[in-house]
Amino acid sequence: MARILITSALPYINGVKHLGNLAGSMLPADVYGRFQRARGKEVLLICATDEHGTPAELAAAAAGQDVRTYCDEQHALQRDVGKQFGLSWDWFGRSSSPENRALTQHFADVLENHGLIEERVDRMIYSIEDKRFLPDRYVEGTCPICSHRPARGDQCDNCGSLLDPKDLIEPYSAVSGSTNLEVRDTSHLYLLQTKLQDKIRAWVEARSDFPALTRSIALKHLDEGLIDRGITRDLAWGVPVTRNGAPRPGFETKVFYVWFDAPIEYIAATQEWANAEPGRDWERWWRGPKADDVRYVEFMGKDNVAFHTVSFPATLIGVNEEKQADGSWAVTNNAPWKTVDQLKSLNWLNWYGGKFSTSQKRGVFMDAALDILPPDVWRWYLTANAPESADSAFTWEQFQNLVNKDLADVLGNFVNRIIKFAETRFDGVVPEGGEPGELELKLYAELSTRLADLTEQMEAIEIRKSALALRSIWVLGNEYLTEAAPWTALKTDRDRAAIIVRTGLNLVALFSRLIGPFIPFTAKIVVEAVGETQPDVWPSADGRAELARLEPGRPVKAPDVLFKKIDDAMVAEWIERFGGGEAKAASPITPSVIPGSPQSLSGTQDA
Repeated sequence: MARILITSALPYINGVKHLGNLAGSMLPADVYGRFQRARGKEVLLICATDEHGTPAELAAAAAGQDVRTYCDEQHALQRDVGKQFGLSWDWFGRSSSPENRALTQHFADVLENHGLIEERVDRMIYSIEDKRFLPDRYVEGTCPICSHRPARGDQCDNCGSLLDPKDLIEPYSAVSGSTNLEVRDTSHLYLLQTKLQDKIRAWVEARSDFPALTRSIALKHLDEGLIDRGITRDLAWGVPVTRNGAPRPGFETKVFYVWFDAPIEYIAATQEWANAEPGRDWERWWRGPKADDVRYVEFMGKDNVAFHTVSFPATLIGVNEEKQADGSWAVTNNAPWKTVDQLKSLNWLNWYGGKFSTSQKRGVFMDAALDILPPDVWRWYLTANAPESADSAFTWEQFQNLVNKDLADVLGNFVNRIIKFAETRFDGVVPEGGEPGELELKLYAELSTRLADLTEQMEAIEIRKSALALRSIWVLGNEYLTEAAPWTALKTDRDRAAIIVRTGLNLVALFSRLIGPFIPFTAKIVVEAVGETQPDVWPSADGRAELARLEPGRPVKAPDVLFKKIDDAMVAEWIERFGGGEAKAASPITPSVIPGSPQSLSGTQDA
């Protein structure tokens, strides 16, 4: 399809995200988006902060701020650190936006009109001292499964079990610490997913190219039977519950549940993007038939898949409406809202034997990572070590080895070596003379094969395989240069040395375009070193043509060392600062599937 809509799981608002969040959604979405732009596709890359729900209120209270001020500050921090990492969002929105409020309330109205929302009475924990009902995360206590304390009312971080606050042993209020709690009746709205079970199953089964992890989570929920899901909570911060534009009686102190409104923000953020500049049309990305030529790709961690293969599709399928010429909405059988075509789910990047955690400040966070190393170093490690087929574990030793080997020894060494040789022996220009020989013809053929493989892996969104294919091309260049040995050829045959150096410099120019999606800051440096004019155009699979782009006489200039090696003293310093070494003996917490986990849209383990 000509146009590609990309969304990554919304990072939760409670602080700068850790490397697991980055690896699990935002970074792979950016790599794919940059690749498709280089392929000439019209791409819209959308993300936003997920700002509603219990953790936002708790984090704001802990910071001594009102929740709006807290969210304003944290949104700016997350946006800025994302840009420093090179995340090329077309728009980074907010789920607290007026657009999301209006769309969430509208969807709720339409769903209720269609008989898919009903009011029910629940039994929930009430804190007498706090004078309020306590949503699941406002209740803590001892886990009834593993006896871990504290466990949250929605899930135990120690054993991964999904919990109900009423199941906790010796529960207390996370707001005040009070144990003076009782169970009372309260009314809430429920989305009747049970009525949509057959439609959702048909929708999932029609997406045969979903990754195995995505399909397994979705089908597990469907096989077990969908349940009706509560979509309101007793909170002050969130989208107010309304009915036909007016406050809903009895729900004045309630808001829509974050898991109802947050996915809707994908659409609302696109509306924010459109409203920011005249001439933009959000409907051509989300509304059929305008969006018929759009391929919609989502990126997220496995703990968020259930909500995006069941609950959010239930909302969009259940709404089932169409905008009329006069601006009104009417029910239709065409289900015009765009639903996801490909949901790229990832496993977890773990921290040694345990998990990264925002709430527990465990692991390396994005801002701290940039304090010690440039963004491209992290980008390469996290893509080359992407947790696709299984959970993967971060260790400082593995990080050191991969960065030194791939970036310093293979890529950086090649770029600096060949350009410096051209500077010292060929006056700093692309040399002329010489004709391709046996080694060059062999290189052209092998390079063509590897370029085709890299492009295929990138199109298939095989992140780790793509990084491996890219590295193999760097290795191929090093092997060619070592075998061709221009320093030796120069002693007896300047023309032979010239074709070798010219080929090597063209490899540098090729590398500058191939690395753009992965390590864009380095790509810019390498582009400037060889004076390449079209760095963002993805190469063809014609190895010979790609190694004939640089005309003889073009000036080249070696950059500073692209990647400095990480030594043992640096690793020791980072272990002292961030920890890690002491976690080696910890037991991994890596459940293969955590269906229905009511956590943030952060794309990884912890909100």
